[in-house]
Amino acid sequence: MTRGGAAHRAYSVVVFVVLASLDNVAIGLVPPLYGSIGDAFGVGEGHIALATTVMFLISAVAAIGFAYAGDRTDRKPVLVLGTLIWIGGTVWSGLSGSYPSFLASQVLAAFGLGAVASVSFAVVSDLISPRRRGLVMSFWGLSQGLGTLGGTLVGGLLGHDDWRRPFLVTAVAGAVATVAYLLTYNVPRGDSQPELAGVAYDERIHHDHLPVILRRRTNIWLILQGCTAQIALGSLVWLPMLFRARAEDQGYSSGTAIVVGSVFATLFQLGGALSILGGLAGDRLQRRTPRGRALVAAVGILAAVPFYIVLFFAPITIDVPDGAGAGTIITSVLTDVFTEPTVGICLATAVFALMLTSANSPNWFALIADVNPPEHRGTVYSLGNLVNGFGRAGGNVLVALAFRGLAGAFPPPLNYAAGLAAFQLLWVPTGVMFWLASRTVARDMADTHAALLARAAGLEGRPDGDVRGDPPVAVEGLAAQQDPGAGR
Repeated sequence: MTRGGAAHRAYSVVVFVVLASLDNVAIGLVPPLYGSIGDAFGVGEGHIALATTVMFLISAVAAIGFAYAGDRTDRKPVLVLGTLIWIGGTVWSGLSGSYPSFLASQVLAAFGLGAVASVSFAVVSDLISPRRRGLVMSFWGLSQGLGTLGGTLVGGLLGHDDWRRPFLVTAVAGAVATVAYLLTYNVPRGDSQPELAGVAYDERIHHDHLPVILRRRTNIWLILQGCTAQIALGSLVWLPMLFRARAEDQGYSSGTAIVVGSVFATLFQLGGALSILGGLAGDRLQRRTPRGRALVAAVGILAAVPFYIVLFFAPITIDVPDGAGAGTIITSVLTDVFTEPTVGICLATAVFALMLTSANSPNWFALIADVNPPEHRGTVYSLGNLVNGFGRAGGNVLVALAFRGLAGAFPPPLNYAAGLAAFQLLWVPTGVMFWLASRTVARDMADTHAALLARAAGLEGRPDGDVRGDPPVAVEGLAAQQDPGAGR
């Protein structure tokens, strides 16, 4: 395998995808085990849910520091350090003997998790050409979604009789991935950017670049959309509880209901795998108009809302052997997909809804890379991730409060269904913000393109540190021709 060759680059992308997946596995382990961990420590499910909320927030805040360090220095040591920290915290979680110890271990793990997504995103954006960003970023986003699903599945299956086991298994997998990462290609900044072909580009972010980043109006919408999107998405971590409550409502024991809830929640989120279609659609439309990626995301998000609402209220009949082993229960659930019409219809609805909203992820990643120079991408991603973290944590807390408030009027599982359906309405402002981003993206892309060309020609930027520079008239004119309606 030639160093820096096609095979080495492909290997590097695969390793980064696996690392991004594993950090989401670590985050997704806890929700299916709220009851089991709470019982072990003598606390309520709300206390354990707090650990998930804290994890979202700490990882989002820590990501800013790690991303800035990655944009300023060598990215590989930063990523290794973060990975080792989250592995240590995950091991500690599996060995905790009390609730305070468990909460502290989740804080440590979350701190390390902040490094993985933000730093590796910047590296991956340098590995792929602009024409294929949507497709490759769909795999990137898919890895994170599958990681969350994997955490749900691993937590429910390995933890239904011993909640500690999933944490230890995930930590071992993280250690193996870390060793694999040491062999990846150390990607130069801007390596795949056409404007920088043949140029030794080594620009670094500086503390006074934040105003420059925020003057790109597209960045504002890309960052803010995460608040409402992640409140809606954060509510979906309660899917296992919805299907667990449905199983218990049909008379199944707690142990069986936990497995049923985890398997159903995993199956019903398989539509996230179709984010590849959203990435491909974004790539194709982007070649016709600079608004392409943002419009694909906006349309997909808005179209999904009614399907989510139908999904949560649609009746479903569960037919599994109560008290059987996990393997038998999984087989029975898969059989239900084909033999129980209610299960099949719900699965089809869920897959279609997730397919539509999953257009958000790859196009969001690709848009960040499109409108920002290489030395800003990790930091912009981390700013978006910070808003995402607060939104996701808020969704987790607010939905828990909603379930509790609705329980007085609606018994489980109806309270879970009503709460989840209400929170999916927050996809509407998310779609609107992507539409607004579509109106500013052409100008921001033209500015960045011009600045990179100027750098490649050896020109200096503005004295005040604005790395965008004044775009040549020809580039601005090209943007206007491509999208006459794209204005500020």
